Amino acid sequence: MKVAVLAGGQGTRLAEETRVKSKAMVCIGEQPILWHLLKYYEHHGYRRFVIALGYHADSIRTYFEGLGSRAAAVTEGACTTVYPAAEPGWTVELVDTGLETMSGGRIKRLAPYLEDAPFMLTWCDGLADVDLGALRAFHERHGRLATLSAVHPPARFGRLTLDGDEVRAFREKEIAGDEWINGAFFVLEPAVMDYITGDDTQFEREPLSALAAAGELMARRHVGFWQCMDTLKEAQDLNRLWQEDRAPWKVWA
Repeated sequence: MKVAVLAGGQGTRLAEETRVKSKAMVCIGEQPILWHLLKYYEHHGYRRFVIALGYHADSIRTYFEGLGSRAAAVTEGACTTVYPAAEPGWTVELVDTGLETMSGGRIKRLAPYLEDAPFMLTWCDGLADVDLGALRAFHERHGRLATLSAVHPPARFGRLTLDGDEVRAFREKEIAGDEWINGAFFVLEPAVMDYITGDDTQFEREPLSALAAAGELMARRHVGFWQCMDTLKEAQDLNRLWQEDRAPWKVWA
């Protein structure tokens, strides 16, 4: 099973870093977040990656060139296949999916490289300790077209208990146990492509809504670590976990 990674967005909320490089190239420790993500999948047995490029695509290409190559890179149309010597188990297909293409459009442009088979999908800007083996087994048991990992939204704000205009209590940041969001770790069947109309389709909107309405979207709840990297503070938080050797996604030796 291949792993598709969307790494073409502009990352405007992390502009301090993304003015000169792809969001996927923002470093956690000494390596870009994309490396951390691929290492996590590798630990779970996935070594064939298809990466959708767009904004600052050259920064990603340059990174993989810097890893050396155990075999000559092969370019066919929009796709360059690289074999990083520094990561000997990996095969990485870098696919130009357009500068302005939306997330759904990028997924559909990856279809020719996914072998008309089930595939994993994630974004380039989030890390977690999702049990990928259990996620895949859950997907295969239920037999629907799409599975996502449901996660609790991060606690960002304290809560007020009001009585009229009087504050009765203040509760520090907390995670509501009954609230779930899309954690963007997917297992998908090829027929999901039929729900994507073209380049201007955002996968998180019409396709997921249509899949849900058709009874073809399932969620596996994940209650462990999950953190997106939308802001500079979130990047700093991930770096702090890594530097303090407390990174929950660091499962490889």
